[in-house]
Amino acid sequence: MVAGVAHEINNPANFIHGNLRHIGSYTHDLIDLLQLYEKHYPNPHSDIKAQAEEIDIGFIKTDLAKTFTSMKVGTERIREIVLSLRNFSRMDESECKAVDIHQGIESTLMILQHRMKASAERPEIVVIRDFGELPPVECYASQLNQVFMNILVNGIDALETDLAQSPGTEKMPQITLHTEVRGKSVVISIADNGTGIPAVVKDRIFDPFFTTKAIGKGTGMGMAISYQIITEKHRGKIECFSDAGVGTEFVIEIPICLSAEAL
Repeated sequence: MVAGVAHEINNPANFIHGNLRHIGSYTHDLIDLLQLYEKHYPNPHSDIKAQAEEIDIGFIKTDLAKTFTSMKVGTERIREIVLSLRNFSRMDESECKAVDIHQGIESTLMILQHRMKASAERPEIVVIRDFGELPPVECYASQLNQVFMNILVNGIDALETDLAQSPGTEKMPQITLHTEVRGKSVVISIADNGTGIPAVVKDRIFDPFFTTKAIGKGTGMGMAISYQIITEKHRGKIECFSDAGVGTEFVIEIPICLSAEAL
């Protein structure tokens, strides 16, 4: 579904982005022609002068360039989001394939960026990247990205809950991402400095249908599915380290070469 939506957005976005260049060129030519008229006919008819004053032609001439620049930035932003959606879904890579893990993480962060921004209730959630040098990793990319999504969403929820329970706190909400190679595996750590998880709850977080969220806010399947994706599909492991009131860290370890693990 995500790949389909990305494709549908991409076509009109590319159409708009491509035509902006032509419109910008045409507008530049028309402005040049207008200025030529003003140079050779400095005293236009009163009707023309009145219309020019009414529409504020001077402002239009200076603001058009800024408007086109803003529109270009906007369409480029749409294209970046579409690319992130396509990378996240990896519809063309439903089979096991060597991919850039960092690209998957960045695509997931892009999709969740709207939840990281500052709001009236809280400051911006800062993302700290501590990325190591990773080789291409054999994995089911779309499924692995879903794991990143589940963990990051839980982290954001925990940070928002923490800040809601402690209004006026000067604590800076943050999520820290760490990656490294460890032997024949890669390790991905996703940590937040939110509410943390009590021990009695932590032991059940990978259980199907278990959730601490309010009714309608969670299904209790996100972490259970994540556990299955990591342990069964990727022959890896996922662990949770947490202290109530301090924060939570999920550590994922998967083999670099999944095909070799099957031998």
